[in-house]
Amino acid sequence: MRILYLDCFSGISGDMFLGALLDSGVNVEEFLTEIKKLPVEFEIEVKETYKNGIRGKDVYIKTHEHHPHRGLKEVTEVIKKSEIKEKVKQNALKAFEKLARVEAKIHGVSENEIHFHEVGAVDSIVDIVGAFILVDLISPDKVVFSPVNVGSGTVKCAHGILPVPAPATLELLKGIPVYSRGEGELTTPTGALLAVMLSSEFGNLPEGKVISFGYGFGKKDIGNLNALRAILIESKEETKKSSLNTSRDRIFVMEANIDDMNPQLYDSVVEKLFKVGALDVYLTPIIMKKGRPAVKLSCLVGLDKKDEIINTIFDETTTIGVRYYEVEREKAERCFKKVNTSIGEVTVKVSTFGKNQQKITPEFDDIKKLAHEKNIPVRKAYEVIFSEIQRNE
Repeated sequence: MRILYLDCFSGISGDMFLGALLDSGVNVEEFLTEIKKLPVEFEIEVKETYKNGIRGKDVYIKTHEHHPHRGLKEVTEVIKKSEIKEKVKQNALKAFEKLARVEAKIHGVSENEIHFHEVGAVDSIVDIVGAFILVDLISPDKVVFSPVNVGSGTVKCAHGILPVPAPATLELLKGIPVYSRGEGELTTPTGALLAVMLSSEFGNLPEGKVISFGYGFGKKDIGNLNALRAILIESKEETKKSSLNTSRDRIFVMEANIDDMNPQLYDSVVEKLFKVGALDVYLTPIIMKKGRPAVKLSCLVGLDKKDEIINTIFDETTTIGVRYYEVEREKAERCFKKVNTSIGEVTVKVSTFGKNQQKITPEFDDIKKLAHEKNIPVRKAYEVIFSEIQRNE
């Protein structure tokens, strides 16, 4: 198993992340070819530099824009218009959606009202999209981060002088191991966002053989080495692929028994849990003590989303307790593609398992939309589309 380890001994920022991965062996020209597919004007320069006697890379992103503030819709449009890989595009979009939720919570407004300040600028968009491009080029089986050094003191931002870590950084780092050592803002909102979105787990350097490593330098002179270290490791643990042509991972199952909540609220609870990152949510009718009818709320959750999901369950339901346990799951390899039918174009999910066995499932939302557009029953549209897809397998 190939593990990418990010050592945040001096915090993390977007340019530090790019520099560290580029210094650890990624082909710079290949990266530049991909990042320049973003439809915005910028110049990017990657320099080999020595700081504090250590060789590493500095990444400089230059723009000429005068109004760097953008809303989620504007940032989304920039990314969607790009010609970068679909997987990278989707990961970048999820990152900005996550940031919008955090900013909306901090400022008490809706996500659509949020205008990103520093993170809405072209250089920050390049940082975030570039980070996902680099991880895709490396293709590690797992990304592990060390505990994050946030620094100390104050930072000047669009909302004035604030204590370190800044509010958005602090909100993003909920549930993540942090510490404070050194003066100044060592971890930026962009850096915190990358740690949250890319991490499989947080901890010490994993056991294994070092394949390569690199340093990405920060721009501030803090006396000590201001850098992020990236280490690529070949672990003794085998890549988790089974003979069924499936992949395995570990997740949490979270549950809460609820017997005192208005049933009308469950729809919004499920919607909110999916919005904050639940992999699946389902409701089971149960009978509790003294014959009381109740509902068991269950969630499948990635290991990095535990605290956020627990907080959401407490906020959105009447429960006073959540139990959870870790399980291993087996997943068929999945991809999505567009298919033309007699009713119109639909997205289908192709799941592969065993000896090239496949299941092809049309996306129900697409079927429902086409049925409404053609003014035909959804049931009939489903039967026609499903039949045509089965015939063409």
